[in-house]
Amino acid sequence: MDTHGGIRGSYWMETAPPGAPSPAPAGDLAVDVAVIGAGMAGLSTAWELVRRGRSVAVLEAGRVAAGVTGHTTAKLTALHTLVYDRLRRTRGAEGARLYARSQSEAIRHAAGIVGDLGIDCDWEEAAACTYAEDPQRAGELRAEADAAREAGLPATFVTGTELPFPVAGAVRVTGQAQFHPRKYLLALAEDLRRSGGTVYEGTRVVGLEEGEPCVLATDAGVSVRAGEVVIATHYPVFDRALLFTRLSPRRELVVAGTVEEERAPRDMYITPEQSTRSVRSAPYGDGTRLLIVTGEHFTPGTADAEERYARLWAWTADRFSGFAPTHRWAAQDNDSTDSVPLVGRFHPGSRHTWVATGFGGWGLSGGVMAGTLLAGLLDGRPADWAGLYDPRRLASVVREGTTFLKHQAQVARHFVGDRLPPVTGPAPEDLAPGQGAVVRLGGRQCAVHRDDSGQLHAVSARCTHLGCVVAFNQAERAWECPCHGSRFAPDGGVLQGPAVQPLEKRDIRTAPPGEE
Repeated sequence: MDTHGGIRGSYWMETAPPGAPSPAPAGDLAVDVAVIGAGMAGLSTAWELVRRGRSVAVLEAGRVAAGVTGHTTAKLTALHTLVYDRLRRTRGAEGARLYARSQSEAIRHAAGIVGDLGIDCDWEEAAACTYAEDPQRAGELRAEADAAREAGLPATFVTGTELPFPVAGAVRVTGQAQFHPRKYLLALAEDLRRSGGTVYEGTRVVGLEEGEPCVLATDAGVSVRAGEVVIATHYPVFDRALLFTRLSPRRELVVAGTVEEERAPRDMYITPEQSTRSVRSAPYGDGTRLLIVTGEHFTPGTADAEERYARLWAWTADRFSGFAPTHRWAAQDNDSTDSVPLVGRFHPGSRHTWVATGFGGWGLSGGVMAGTLLAGLLDGRPADWAGLYDPRRLASVVREGTTFLKHQAQVARHFVGDRLPPVTGPAPEDLAPGQGAVVRLGGRQCAVHRDDSGQLHAVSARCTHLGCVVAFNQAERAWECPCHGSRFAPDGGVLQGPAVQPLEKRDIRTAPPGEE
């Protein structure tokens, strides 16, 4: 798909086979386990459970592996930037060891699945490296290498890399992997079907009644009765656990293009500097590899994405000679307040509802880990690290109180500020094709967009999740909520949760007063 001057969208979406059609259910269902979400965490969990003899239905609002997983950088690694020194301080040495073990086992498990099923997904073993160019950060990297090594990873501190620019130092961990995530998941979904599981696309879950059994309501009016429910929608679409107070969404941009094979890095690199720079390459053919660079993270609805894309393009072209742009896309991640994903029982009172969220940009290894962890929990055989990831944990939230309070203050500013009269913006008639803005019409805050044909479209500017006012991302033609990351199409349709209801349409000619 051409998205911008000949530059195409997600490479993973473009190059994966379409997969078997998975229509919405024709009628009500009853299964042992209903899994909401067909990304890495959801499909991994469903696959594990089907292999254990459970009847499983996967319910996906869009298409299989077409959400966050279809727009990732596609790395499987246990080295998550600078997490181990932090974990050693906040969760103790044992917590850091459990984190390293669980993530490393996930990589080995995924490699085993690729081999056992014969999945053609461009699997390559590579080292993962966290680097810095600033000499003042060398001490930080040495501490991370020590902590990662103490946690059980084969980590070393190095001062030289294959990158075409000097670094002050890097933490290097061997035995990691990179692959084509959508090819992997489409093959996993097909094997799940062969084993008796079912996958339903275009089926948005909008309601949950917990009980014995649990009952799920869908936007098509079909209900699903299940003994157990797993919520794997990246950001939970139900608020009863109040996990939105412990998750902060961030959007990251990805640019990709070809470089000569001998110029392409074979290992995977990331730095926390410059609003993140993640670099790796993938097979492409004809003596080239696809260079994939990620960075410029920001809270949805708070930045000029086009400007940030320009920065990322410029950085990549400056650092990698011969770079020829081909693709660009964006991904969205959710960070937990204590840097550890939330995988386990949905809330303190839940008996049959489970969740997997808060992967903080590492949802591929985290999703495989979540699949095995949740399958074990449902079987009554919890893994050694179940307590580390338990969403009901409180002690670590207290230790990370500063991060928690900072996130809540940011959300509070939007709740309060969004209810004040907005600064005067462009009038609807002044919007150029492709532009959008929040304007006040007849006393209402309306999100107004002019499409490429010149037609104006208006919807409510209030996010249907908790009521924050959305902002327009012109680069991606989407309305975004800065509070919890919900995203909507220009016509108000839900692109990404936690919202499950569309933005209400408004008549731009006769928008009546009444909404504040």
